[in-house]
Amino acid sequence: MARPARHPPALLARVSGLPDQPGVYLFKDAQDRVLYVGKALSLRTRVSSYFHTPANLAPRIQRLVPLIAGVEVQTTASEAEALLLESRLIKQHQPKYNVAYRDDKSYPLLKLTDERFPRLVVVRERRPGSGGRAFGPYADAGLLRQALQFMRRVFPLRTCRTFPASPCLEYHLGQCLAPCVGSIDEAAYGRIVADLVAFLEGQRDDLLRELARRMKEASRHQRFEEAARLRDQIEALTSVIVAKAKSSQAGPLEQLQVALKLPVLPRRIEAFDISNLYGQFAVGSLVVFVDGKPYKAHYRHFKIETVQGIDDYQMMREVIRRRYGGTLASELPAPDLILVDGGKGQLSAALEELAALHLTTPSLGLAKQFEHIFVPGRRDPIILLPTSPVLHLVQHLRNEAHRFAIRYHRTRRAMALREEVASLRRRRPPHR
Repeated sequence: MARPARHPPALLARVSGLPDQPGVYLFKDAQDRVLYVGKALSLRTRVSSYFHTPANLAPRIQRLVPLIAGVEVQTTASEAEALLLESRLIKQHQPKYNVAYRDDKSYPLLKLTDERFPRLVVVRERRPGSGGRAFGPYADAGLLRQALQFMRRVFPLRTCRTFPASPCLEYHLGQCLAPCVGSIDEAAYGRIVADLVAFLEGQRDDLLRELARRMKEASRHQRFEEAARLRDQIEALTSVIVAKAKSSQAGPLEQLQVALKLPVLPRRIEAFDISNLYGQFAVGSLVVFVDGKPYKAHYRHFKIETVQGIDDYQMMREVIRRRYGGTLASELPAPDLILVDGGKGQLSAALEELAALHLTTPSLGLAKQFEHIFVPGRRDPIILLPTSPVLHLVQHLRNEAHRFAIRYHRTRRAMALREEVASLRRRRPPHR
């Protein structure tokens, strides 16, 4: 009986620390060549099985195990999403030990039909002369159908072989735009097809940027129904976009440093928010996180003093100026990262005030609508998976700043109300 292969402790430690999430794993040899690509419902459980129970593996894969010198993983939102990614990576790397995958006849494919208004269908083989465009193959037919259902919700292509006389149930469910009755023209339908191709080819970031651009354009021209559909597409796709932090074992702060390309680990993060009621009782808040946890001893609130009326940007400027240009600049340590509650406008106001103070502290804005992260010098937002630890961290900061601002705002309103009641009582004539 063959003795089990001995692997470096560092490799085994990495395997045991893999996330308990769906995704794709790539085994590499000592020369960093990809030997095998696989998918898993749990990366930790599946990859560990190669090293702990190799006797349960097929003979071909048993021969692979001693050659493994490294493992790379990419998490996904679901096993169905992992299936699509696995197929794409196998085509890209052509791993030696994925030989069974090279036989297209063994596995189903996805195909965009060669029609004026194409359909996305599952086929079993590539038929010469049938036209259209095929993607795959995919090893798991059940997971492929799950992925197909998701894609039909996000990219509402028709499913009917021949056009019906009136819109079908798919139209009323929002999964088809009814080209059968001219509800969408060929050019607009073609854009959806192109978006689907970009998704299947892994061009997720580019696709999200393009959809966000179209959504803004549709809103600007008051095409609100189109804008809403694009918004729904973005939200659905965001749920399957994986945050780019390079190591699956890195913590949220390390992942945040990688995602924002920060020069140092952001151990001290300061977050700001503004709260007012139509410009009245305006306040600002500063909350501080150290090593990812609230440090309430350094929380501060500000009564807005220099801004009249509704102007959140100028209020943000005042708070930034008072924190980093006033006495607080010497009382509190400088942060590694600044977060403002809001999108490009609030972030720009904060950056301009920091520049006036000759400060270059890394900063970001977190917009409420889609939880997009805006950073200086980048036109499009960073979009993270809803389950991303990085997104959870910045959301916690933003929510804490908002909570602290609201609490002080309500305190000011209550004090003003008490003073008004006391004033009325003082002016009331005495009873006879």
